Amino acid sequence: MKFALDKHEKYVVLKLNESKLNSLFTPQLKSELILINTEGQRNIVLDLSQVKFADSSGLSSLLVGHRLCKNSEGVFILCGLSESVSRLVTISQLDTVLTIVPSVEEAIDLIFMEEIEKELKKEAK
Repeated sequence: MKFALDKHEKYVVLKLNESKLNSLFTPQLKSELILINTEGQRNIVLDLSQVKFADSSGLSSLLVGHRLCKNSEGVFILCGLSESVSRLVTISQLDTVLTIVPSVEEAIDLIFMEEIEKELKKEAK
């Protein structure tokens, strides 16, 4: 599996550079997500803009990855879904448990908005 990793202080973007996502990629994807999580990164953006095709087992692996990454302080965001992948996400109802936005930029905006909300709540106490 080919991917690019873009790390920042408050988030990390994992961009998959594959034309097809399927269950063959599951072990490497999961191990990468575990590695990111154990390195203290709380907010993970998984960019699928290069993935044109997906099957249900590949999407299920994303749900497993979500469970591995989700913690009380962070978010796991999918972005860049193609039309075919979006249809499968909706059919499999993964969109009810994952945060899905159109682009990496919107994912980063969402992360920073959540950070601001946390700070405001702390100050209000």
